[in-house]
Amino acid sequence: METAVKNKMVQLTLAALTTILGLSSVFAAHPKLALDLEGKDPNSTVDVIVQFKSATNAAQAQEKVAVRGGRLKSNLGVRHGNRVRWNAYRMAASALEDLANDPDVLYISPDRTVTGMLDNTVPAVGANTAWLYGRNGAGVGVAVIDSGVSKTGFDGLLSSRVVYSESFVPKSNADDEYGHGTHVMGIVGGNLKLQYMGIAPGVNIISLRVLDKSGAGTDSQVIAAIQRAIQLKAQYNIRVINLSLGRPVFESYTLDPLCQAVESAWKAGIVVVVAAGNEGRNNSAQTDGYGTIAAPGNDPYVITVGAMKSEGTPGREDDLIASYSSKGPTLIDHIVKPDLVAPGNRVVSLLENGHTLDKMYPANTVSKHYFRLSGTSMATPVVSGAVALLLQAHPGLTPDQVKTRLMKTAYKQFPVVSTVTDAATGQTFTSYYDIFTVGAGYLDVAAALADRDLATGVALSPTAVYSPDTNSVTLTGTACPSCNQLVWDDRSLWGSRSLWGSRSLWGSRSLWGSESIWGTSVIVDGTRSLWGSRSLWGSTSTQGFTALWGTRSLWGSSSTPTSESLAVSIMGEN
Repeated sequence: METAVKNKMVQLTLAALTTILGLSSVFAAHPKLALDLEGKDPNSTVDVIVQFKSATNAAQAQEKVAVRGGRLKSNLGVRHGNRVRWNAYRMAASALEDLANDPDVLYISPDRTVTGMLDNTVPAVGANTAWLYGRNGAGVGVAVIDSGVSKTGFDGLLSSRVVYSESFVPKSNADDEYGHGTHVMGIVGGNLKLQYMGIAPGVNIISLRVLDKSGAGTDSQVIAAIQRAIQLKAQYNIRVINLSLGRPVFESYTLDPLCQAVESAWKAGIVVVVAAGNEGRNNSAQTDGYGTIAAPGNDPYVITVGAMKSEGTPGREDDLIASYSSKGPTLIDHIVKPDLVAPGNRVVSLLENGHTLDKMYPANTVSKHYFRLSGTSMATPVVSGAVALLLQAHPGLTPDQVKTRLMKTAYKQFPVVSTVTDAATGQTFTSYYDIFTVGAGYLDVAAALADRDLATGVALSPTAVYSPDTNSVTLTGTACPSCNQLVWDDRSLWGSRSLWGSRSLWGSRSLWGSESIWGTSVIVDGTRSLWGSRSLWGSTSTQGFTALWGTRSLWGSSSTPTSESLAVSIMGEN
C-alpha cells in the first residue's frame, strides 16, 4: 500500500472520533466544549456537566452559571482528585461558549444518556459512538423478514416500534411463535430501556412473518414478503431488509428465484442484508467448510454477513471468527462471500417466554425479556442496524454506496489463524482469516459514518476464478447484465468502466489500494492470488478444489439436499 493510502486510513480512524456524522469541523469550536455540544440550537435548553477548577467553591460555581441564566440541576458533590469539581446544570445553549470562556471552567459536556447495551455487540462495532451524536436510525424503516415479532408479551412496549406487520405463513397471524424474529428485531433496534439496546434503537420495524413456529418457511413466502417490502417502501421509508435465514444453493443466483427477489429489492433502493449461514464446520466435501454460503447470501448484490465472537469484552481487538460461520466462495457461481463479519455469537436480545426457542434452549435465558442466541442470523441484524444509522446520517446513499462504504471502512486487523474446541464433542476447528472467511473485514460503524467517499455504479461482489494450471485462485469481475459493465474487473480489479470510474480501486495508481477493501491479512498469497501453491489447500490437497471448482457440487452426488424450505439454525460457540 502506498504511503498516501496508509496516511488516509490513519486519518479515517481519527475521523471516526472527531468528524462523525457530518460535523462541520474536526475540532470543536471551543476547546472547552464537548464535540456533541457543537451545533446545538442556540434557542434550546441543554443539560450539561461543568467541570470547575477545585479553587471554585459551590457558591461561586452556581453564581457563574446563574448569571448566564442557568440553574443547578444536581449538586454532584464529586471531585476528580483535588483538581476538579463537577456539577450538573440546565442552561441555554447560547450561553455555553461564554461560560466556557470563564478561566475557572475546565470543560463542559452534555449530561449524556446512559443505557444498557446489546451485550458486547454495540461497542464492538462502535454503534454507541453514533448514539452520542444523535444517530439512532430514527425515520428509517427496516423490514425484518423472519418469524414475526412479539408485541403482546412486552407490556405493549414494542407496539410503537412495529409500524406494520403481516404474516405470509398460512393460517397464522403475524405474532412470533418461534422467537427468532423477536430476537433479530431486538438486535436491529430494540429499545425497551430495560437493559440491552439494539444497534439502531430509533428505527421503525416492518415485521413480515415467513417462518412458522418451528423456524421454517418457503421460497414463495419470502419472495412475497420481499415484494411487500418493495410495495411499502415509500409509505414506511423502508431502506433495509434483514434476512436472517437461508437454505442450500441449488442453482446459479441468476436462476434462483430467491436471489432474483433480493435483487429486485436492491434495485428498488433497499439495502438487503443476508446471513451467510452456519455451515462453516461442514467438512462433508473435504473443504473445511469452504463453499457453504447459503442462498440468498450467494447473490453478488446483497451484503452477506458472517459471525464473530466478542470473547466477552466490548473491544474488538480480541474478537475471533465463529468456526460455524459459513465460508465462500459460493457454490456454482464462486462469488466472493461473505462481504462483512459482525458479532453473532452468544448475543443477548429480546425473546418472549413460552416461544419455541425458549422451550428448546431454557439454559439460554438471561432474564424475563432477554435470551442468548448465536449464529450468522444474529450477526446480520447488527449490520442492518448499522445500515439504518448510516442512512439516517446520509439518506441519499444508494444500496451500492452503502455496501462499498461498509466494506471499505471495515476493521481489518485479524490474526492469521485461530482454533476452538467444541466442549460437547471435543472436536477442534481451525479458522483462517482469509477473504472467504471474513470478507472485507469487521463492521466498523464509526468509520463508515465518518467516511465521505461516494461510489458510482453497481457494487457486485467479485467472482473467484480457479486456474488448474497454476493451482491458484484470483478475482475477476462479476457480470452486471443490466448495467453493461464489469465491476471488480481483474485488469485493475475494478476497471475504467467500473464502480469507481477512471480511478481504479485496486490498480497501481489506485485511490485506496488493494488493502483498503480487504487488507493484507485476509488475502492468502498476495493481493491477487488467493490460494496459490503455499495456500490453505495447496498442491497436496486437491479434493477441496475438486469439490468447489470441479463438476461435483459441495454436497456430492450422494448427499444432495432435498428440502426446498428455508430455515434458521441456531449454533453457539464457547
